[in-house]
Amino acid sequence: MLTLTEYVKMFTAIVVIVDPIAAVPLFVTLVSNHSQQDRRRIARLTGFSVAIVLVAACVSGESLLRLFGVSMAAFRIGGGILVMLIAISMFNAQLSWSKATPEETKEAEQKPDIAVVPLAIPILSGPGAISTVIIFANQSSSWAHKGLLVASCVMVAITVWVTLRMAIPIGSWLGKTGINIVTRLMGLLLAAIAVEIITAGLSKLLPGLVKG
Repeated sequence: MLTLTEYVKMFTAIVVIVDPIAAVPLFVTLVSNHSQQDRRRIARLTGFSVAIVLVAACVSGESLLRLFGVSMAAFRIGGGILVMLIAISMFNAQLSWSKATPEETKEAEQKPDIAVVPLAIPILSGPGAISTVIIFANQSSSWAHKGLLVASCVMVAITVWVTLRMAIPIGSWLGKTGINIVTRLMGLLLAAIAVEIITAGLSKLLPGLVKG
């Protein structure tokens, strides 16, 4: 078991990399022609889908790595680099290509239902969020740790649901500039988290280099 501070840090890191605030403008655009009831349904289904993806990564992510013969140290470095790339995109107030390409976003405008794809996967719970949850799950083998991490993932999903449910008033209140400012601040925090993940991976994979 880790300390309460560590779990708060994990929750914060997952919220930052999922970044529901940055998804508000896209959500508003994609549901502009939907009724209020449909918007609420899409927000609810998106939050539920995010919970399923993150919890599945928490529970079975390490098993998949062992199946493919990937060491956790190497995965930490690779995941940290991916998180850093996402942070750089957030610095520029842009949607990372690891979450969705412009072509995928344009295609989503023609889809009748956008809750699962592309909103939940890959825009919100994409490779970066999945990698981060798997890395956090590896920090302790106790069931209590997994339970608290699963609870954190569910809380993140609830945050996604509430944010998308309130997307139109949030978008009106913050505006494009406000959302960009929040995104850049989250990108700064995410960059620091990425450095910690990469450093932890290097300390395991190349202990002599780190000590030197």
